Parts: sequence; C-alpha cells; structure tokens
Amino acid sequence: MRILVIGGTWFLGKAIAESALSRGWDVTTFNRGRSGTDVPGVQPVHGDRTVREDLHKLARRGPWDAVIDTSSSELAPRDVLLATTTLQTRVRRWIHISTVSVYQGWPHKPLTEDSPLLECPADADEAFGYTGEDGSPTKYGFQKAGGERAVAEAFGAGAVFLRPGVVLGPGEYVGRLPWWLERAKRGGRILAPAPAEQRIQPVDVRDVAAFALHQAGASSSGGFNVTHPEGISFSDFLDECLRSTEGDGTPLWVDPTVLASHGVKQWTELPLWRTHAGVWAVNSQRAVDAGLRCRPIADTVRDTWQWWAADGRPVDHPRWAEHGIATEKEAQILASL
Repeated sequence: MRILVIGGTWFLGKAIAESALSRGWDVTTFNRGRSGTDVPGVQPVHGDRTVREDLHKLARRGPWDAVIDTSSSELAPRDVLLATTTLQTRVRRWIHISTVSVYQGWPHKPLTEDSPLLECPADADEAFGYTGEDGSPTKYGFQKAGGERAVAEAFGAGAVFLRPGVVLGPGEYVGRLPWWLERAKRGGRILAPAPAEQRIQPVDVRDVAAFALHQAGASSSGGFNVTHPEGISFSDFLDECLRSTEGDGTPLWVDPTVLASHGVKQWTELPLWRTHAGVWAVNSQRAVDAGLRCRPIADTVRDTWQWWAADGRPVDHPRWAEHGIATEKEAQILASL
C-alpha cells in the first residue's frame, strides 16, 4: 500500500504515519517542515500546500493508493480545492479529516451522518461563513464543510470524510486532557461540572489513525462520525485522571448555572464541559460497522499521562493557552461554595 499523508509530523498525522509504517506500507509525507519532525522511515516532501508549484512537485512523486489529509483545519476551502484538483490524477482515494462542526445542528442536536451539513462552496475563501451569537454554527464549521465539498467534487465515490468530535491521546497539542491530568495531580478540591454521570465521547488519536488507514484500503465513501461509541462518564474520567497521576483530589460537582454565574467558560476553562444537548450525542455506528474500534477511554487517560510525565509537551500551538481555569479563579469559586 502506498499512501500520502498531508501533514504527518505531529499528533494525528504522526500517528497515521507511524502506524502505516508498522504495517510495512510505503509512506510519503507532505508538510512545510516547520512543526515537528519527519517520522523516521517516511519519504518526506517539504512544501506549502497553498502554493501550486509545490503541489506539482509533490504530484510528481506519485501515484498513491490514497491520500490522508490531516492538515486542512486552518485552510480555506479553495486551498483544499487546489490540492484535490492538482493531485486528482495521482491518487485513488482521498481520506479527509473533518469535524462534527460541519453539521447544521452541532452542538444543539443529536447527530448522525444523515444530519444536514452547513452550506459552503468548494471555492470559498477564508472570509466565508460566520459564528452565531451563541457560538454555533461556527465559521470554522462552514470552512470545513466547504473543504469537504472540494474533496467530493474532485473524488466523488473515492472521497471519505472522518468527522471526529474531540480527539485525545499521546501527542495532544490542544491541552484538554493534559490540563485535567495536571489538575488531578495537584489534588485538593477540584471544580467539576455537574452532572457527574454525564457521558462524554472523546476518541483516542491512535484509533482515529487506525480507522483512517482502514479506510485508505476500503471501498466505502462518504462521511463517518468518529466518536467513542460507549463513551465514559465525567466522574469516571476524572477518577481515571486521579488514579493515573496518583493525585489526592476530590471532585466537587457544581451545577452549570452556578458555574455560569461565576463566568466559567464552557469547553475551555473546564475542558470537555459543554451543556448543549447534542455535544456528546454523536452517533458513530456507521463508523463502527465500517471498522472503527475504540479502546477504553481509561487507557487513553493512562497512556497520555505516561507520555506527558515523560516530558511529552508537543509542538507549540496557540490553542494550548485557551484551556484550563486559572488556579486563583478556581480557588475563589470553591471558597464561595
């Protein structure tokens, strides 16, 4: 199997490249060479995917059985379109890492792959779309929907869209799970979002990588929601963080209305906490039927701590600073309860 990974130096792209090499596959990676390092064993090609000449240079290294595109999250649809049209004759399938944000109902409504998508043309620039007053839909979601359309127009039945919600695991660059792990290690009373039994659906980066590679050699097409089919309760998630770090802490479960009255920001100050009805109601049965296999989230927590404790800080990313409530603010809220 001969594949091209666009990206390939950190988190999901790195996990895909490493897993493909372990299977004996021939792996080419394409990136600017600025973030992370090339995985030993790949055939690296350095260039900018928004530059036509660089894409033509890449195309000459083909053909490939499949492309797995992990690096389109910050790109306008027209940039995705440039890559798909340039590489169209050099590859059989295009596996596109997308997001649940492409759905019109995200995060308010439960979702399946039949849920309607946001509308965005394939040639849209970075100005297309908007973010609603309540934070949904998002401009990011419009842009990603346009990226999907660019892939679909070029590859038709050879286009596959993987739509994760939250991806965690070793190598995480956003900082959601590392923050909870550090907080658990610090111990004491821990501000936690009620209800404790709320189930969450984060998926392990290694399982997303395995499913992407499975799809590279499959014949299916269209969208797949990539979320953990069983999930885990928030209380069990925090218990595992405490167990993994050997932290001596006690979660204090606080009603969302009380958290809101103290100005606690959902999704960022308490990572993974969001009260919208559909945020953790994303059906992944189609992906499971097509081969998605998810390890227990407790394993993801434990393995991430082992990576993190071994000085595993990934490449710098601006989203890292967004996550986690300040120690002083948490203490003030806890003191008021």
